[in-house]
Amino acid sequence: MSNESPDVRASHEDRDRVVDELRVAAGDGRLDAEELDSRLERALSARTLGELAELTADLPASAMAKAKDVLVVGQHGGRYVREGRWYVPARIELRSQHSRVTLDFSHAVITSGVLRIDMEMVHSKLFLVGSPDIVIDADGLSATYSKVKLRTRSHVADPRLRVELAGTLLHAKIVEKRR
Repeated sequence: MSNESPDVRASHEDRDRVVDELRVAAGDGRLDAEELDSRLERALSARTLGELAELTADLPASAMAKAKDVLVVGQHGGRYVREGRWYVPARIELRSQHSRVTLDFSHAVITSGVLRIDMEMVHSKLFLVGSPDIVIDADGLSATYSKVKLRTRSHVADPRLRVELAGTLLHAKIVEKRR
């Protein structure tokens, strides 16, 4: 959470972030099922940031802190796949040549409402896998002999994640897939 006062009202995004953190802690064996259920119920009904902070005060912050870093993907040939339960950072730097990169958001822990992917792709493919509540904005791309195939609509009322693509494509392809 931020450095705001604990009396500030919590948003849906704040509650969702704490719910994800609690689920990860349970998966790591830090919370048993009964404690998880109790904390999830309190998280979903929390009104302030202070109430949410109490629920995670005894848990290590390192897992959620990892998500704040920049993920750097440098792939030359072959495949790079990010799937399952992974922490989505606020920014990804993608440099790929002659490769296939898959970013699967289906079970990812979304820690920020916006993800910016800065890319330089040459003779490569990028597959973005997710649900209908993810919006992908490709306005920041410069493409030469490339194809961008997106299905999202920019008018989704309350997207879970907004992915902003920026950078250059040369003989590259970006494809969005739905689960």
